[in-house]
Amino acid sequence: MSKTLEDIAKQLKKSDKKVQLIYAFNGSGKTRLSREFKQLIAPKTDDDEVLQQAELAQKKILYYSAFTEDLFYWDNDLTHDAEPKLNIHPNAFTKWVLQERGQDRNIVTIFQAYTNEKLTPNFNADFSSVSFSFERGNNEQEPNIKVSKGEESNFIWSVFYSLIKEMITELNIVEVNERSADVFNSLEYVFIDDPVSSLDENHLIQLAVNLGQLIKSSDSKIKFIISTHNPLFYNVIYNEIDAKGGYILSKLDDGSFELEEKKGDSNKSFSYHLHIKNIIQTAVDQNNVQRYHFALLRNLYEKTANFLGYKGWSELLPGDKKAYASRIMNFYPHNTLSNEEIAEPTAPEKEMVGLLLRNLNTYGYWQQVEQNG
Repeated sequence: MSKTLEDIAKQLKKSDKKVQLIYAFNGSGKTRLSREFKQLIAPKTDDDEVLQQAELAQKKILYYSAFTEDLFYWDNDLTHDAEPKLNIHPNAFTKWVLQERGQDRNIVTIFQAYTNEKLTPNFNADFSSVSFSFERGNNEQEPNIKVSKGEESNFIWSVFYSLIKEMITELNIVEVNERSADVFNSLEYVFIDDPVSSLDENHLIQLAVNLGQLIKSSDSKIKFIISTHNPLFYNVIYNEIDAKGGYILSKLDDGSFELEEKKGDSNKSFSYHLHIKNIIQTAVDQNNVQRYHFALLRNLYEKTANFLGYKGWSELLPGDKKAYASRIMNFYPHNTLSNEEIAEPTAPEKEMVGLLLRNLNTYGYWQQVEQNG
């Protein structure tokens, strides 16, 4: 049934689900939907715009896209040879997370985990701007560099991630009077629209697992809506939060929209998993298996075991390879978040990925999925 984006925003608001995942191709109205939802929850008028920006405790929604667009902007006046810096718009949220909670070092650590450990953000004294430097080794440093758009997005996401982590920590304290501040007491929703800009697949999985674990740690009434165009990100976070279904947002020929719910027990909902299966097969064919492929492969085994009624995914492993396969399938997925360098998979480990993928094909479940997907 066709709807307007406002109708779909109202549908999302009525849901009692803790997390709602939305997949949409680019150009399908995903970002516009996030704006409609924000307008529905927190209407903005000319009269109260300043008040809404200033009064942190009155906020009902944290919105990643608006955070990106409104709060950070470059000051790089090349005419006067100014040093490029990323200005931080005065805002109660950033003031709270940076000045009051002292999260600047954590933000740097998160940013470097997604980009490069030698690329360092440097906040000024009052946290009104940040510059970037690159450590080249041998005590050499390239200061005041202009980072790429992708690196800029990753930095802003690192600030936002620190903010929602602090928010969840505060709201997990049940007794309101025991919280360190009342800044999040009115918060109802967190809407995150595509936080994976310009990330490679390793870091994309890292972000998805990080975010999924953070959401699972939330015990408060906060509801999360996450939209993305990236099937890999969708698949990983879907599995990380143990979702029972999700949505596909589509734009119809007449300009209206459709939000189709995909139940977890519907074979058609596994088209994402077919995509992931193809990603792994391509890596095997090209002898380019990386550590993140083990996480994807384990997700496929978990999905298959759950559908077929097995107690655990390891029961699907081939008997003569079970111990070895189980060990590497546990090791790599559980180390995707570590800052420690993990060696590239060995040749036998890469070969095992191909063997385990072929093993999945022996189950009639996947033959049915491929026919119906």
